[in-house]
Amino acid sequence: METFGKILLLLVISKSLIFTEGKTVDLLTSAGLPSSIEDEEILRIIGQNKSQGFSENFTFVELVDNLRNYTEIIEDNLWTTNNDIYKTNPYYDDFSEEIDQEARRLLQIVPAFDPGAGDVSPECKRQSNIFHRELNKFSLWALKMYDATAKMPSGLLNGNVNQFGDFDECIGIEGSEGIRGQYCLAYLQLDFDQSRPDLKYLHRLLHSHYAFRSNFSDPGHRVPRFSTINWAICTPAACSPHDVESSLRHAITNYASQTGFKISVKVDREMCQIQRTESYTKETIIVGLFFLGILAFSMMAGICDHYDIPTNNIVQAFSLKQNLEKLFSTNRSDGDIGTLHGIRALNALMLIVAHKSMALFFNPYANRTEMSEFLGKPWTVLGRAASLYTDPFIMISGLLTSYSFIGRLNRNGKLNISNEYISRLMRLVPTLGALILFCTYIMPFIGSGPQWNLVVTHHADICKKTWWRNFLFIHNYFGFENMCLTHTHHLGIDTQLFAISPLFIILLYKKPKIGAIILTIIAVFSTFLRYYVTYFRRLNNYVFFGTSIRQLFDTANLSYILPSHRLTVYIIGIFLGYLLRNYPKGFKLNQKFTYVGWTLSSLLCLAAFIGPAPMGAIDYIYNPVHAATYNAFAPIGWCALFGWLAFVSHTGNTNSWISKLFAWKGFLITTRLSYAIYLTQFPVFFYNVGQTRTAENYGFFRMILSFKELLWIIFTAAILTLFFDLPFQNIKTILLKKSKSSKAEKSSKIE
Repeated sequence: METFGKILLLLVISKSLIFTEGKTVDLLTSAGLPSSIEDEEILRIIGQNKSQGFSENFTFVELVDNLRNYTEIIEDNLWTTNNDIYKTNPYYDDFSEEIDQEARRLLQIVPAFDPGAGDVSPECKRQSNIFHRELNKFSLWALKMYDATAKMPSGLLNGNVNQFGDFDECIGIEGSEGIRGQYCLAYLQLDFDQSRPDLKYLHRLLHSHYAFRSNFSDPGHRVPRFSTINWAICTPAACSPHDVESSLRHAITNYASQTGFKISVKVDREMCQIQRTESYTKETIIVGLFFLGILAFSMMAGICDHYDIPTNNIVQAFSLKQNLEKLFSTNRSDGDIGTLHGIRALNALMLIVAHKSMALFFNPYANRTEMSEFLGKPWTVLGRAASLYTDPFIMISGLLTSYSFIGRLNRNGKLNISNEYISRLMRLVPTLGALILFCTYIMPFIGSGPQWNLVVTHHADICKKTWWRNFLFIHNYFGFENMCLTHTHHLGIDTQLFAISPLFIILLYKKPKIGAIILTIIAVFSTFLRYYVTYFRRLNNYVFFGTSIRQLFDTANLSYILPSHRLTVYIIGIFLGYLLRNYPKGFKLNQKFTYVGWTLSSLLCLAAFIGPAPMGAIDYIYNPVHAATYNAFAPIGWCALFGWLAFVSHTGNTNSWISKLFAWKGFLITTRLSYAIYLTQFPVFFYNVGQTRTAENYGFFRMILSFKELLWIIFTAAILTLFFDLPFQNIKTILLKKSKSSKAEKSSKIE
């Protein structure tokens, strides 16, 4: 067929050479696009062939090859947009009548958005007029601007309402007279006439059964504005966000005024983007060099370690070889409570699943309504109960703190509290600091996308202003929406509880009965606080259909991120640590008591996990009693089984498969990674959300259990652990040893 086409092309040209003079011959290129070759051009090609050493008599193959090359040159030039000559359609003069007719037909079927409509700036209006002029000429850059803007899709009643257009096509536009493409993701709020019951169900389907309810005023960087529609607009860069909002409102009013729907419009400045041309900031370069320096220093220390080159202890602490061996070591330390590693791993995995399910709500889906109906099933409690999975970490923190402090009190009779605080800070601050530096100064420059500024750049901007709160561990008191790296609120809670733990533990150690009574009263009061605030402020820790974004933030700010509301499980941990120190291995419980303990703790755990499942149904109506009961007692029930398992396993009262499973040595590795996994999961999630450019079909298991994403979380956690967490733990150990040896020397001199 290709040979036949060449022969046909040659015959047409030959005929035109013989029978026409000074006339234009219309040809079709291989792409099906009209191209025009003058007789003089054909002669020029033949003349070029002669000049290249060919004989005056052309062979058939030579002539066809040269004509083929010529049509390819024209085809390439037609789609070249970097050349100024093609800032307009070069073929418009030859085909003006045909192009005008085709443009009218196209724009009648799918009208173009007018960026210059409404109350806009003069420059925006001027560039918009140029855009429409060139669009009517079918100039390529104008067609791209028209093409990149979102259009009315199919599947609206299945939730396909978020339209991202074509981000890369839009910001890559370079038009005539210096026009550049600007991508804006506008927010639309769709309300309906309440006197029209016929529209109620349509509105519900469009909004995917109101999985979340949101408004323009809700913060959208941490929890998605689910019921707000995202609509992509590609405009000239001279149009400000205000111009885009004004023109979009003008366009929508024309279409929606005769319907029962009312559409509100908002365009945020941060959601309008152009091609990034600025160079890296000074801070970004410095931070980048810092990370490269740490990498090089760790590798150099590892090489010195490998070849036994003498170095000091601080250099040795950064040895990549040593830290790799430590990370993957399965040797247990003395007094290690084996099952705690499995408990950490299980809850860390479930927390990843729950957090990922929240992150997925940022993305557009062609079947979002179907997705919501699927998530209304009872077993999706797995993702809705995110708050539960942090409670075992708080309990474990209290347990290990109590276990460690009481061990020191048994040996020395006193605690060096200042050393404990310093040790704690050296454990947390370097890794947290590295993450804040990366997310603030590096991450904004490593990607792009429709929501990149919302979920990545906006977080970086908050961190630039409020990073100091994180290092003082008071950031959880300034509101969920104003927090640098919101997911690190747990560090603030845990550190504040650790700060007051010596008072609790010393009291329990010196006066066990009085201490137990006081701690129990505090735990009961904390439980009462959760119930009271949840009931009277109408909060809910469990994500149900119709939850408003404001309600979620209020729940976080008024209960979830306050240490006074998380004291119950921390005190349970303190009691467990105390019991494990006073009931060593070999202590045997009564068999009936053991059976009752397993039964009761299992029932409490199941009640906490499965009990609230009906609250996840699509038709569930909020009940403050349900919400308050869940918030008050679910943490206790969920931690009950894990606390019981840790106690009976460590004291040797069980040898069951579940005890062996949770005490598996491989979980020692996940324990060393757990802190970094907790820190890195949301940056990975938000990176993927920010990069998402198109809607896809939602599939629960395929998306929730994304092994690629899980591997990235583990990989980034390993990097953070190897280059920051473990090195500074090594330095902490070195400094504490020096402190102990210097004190020993002083005491020996005094003696």
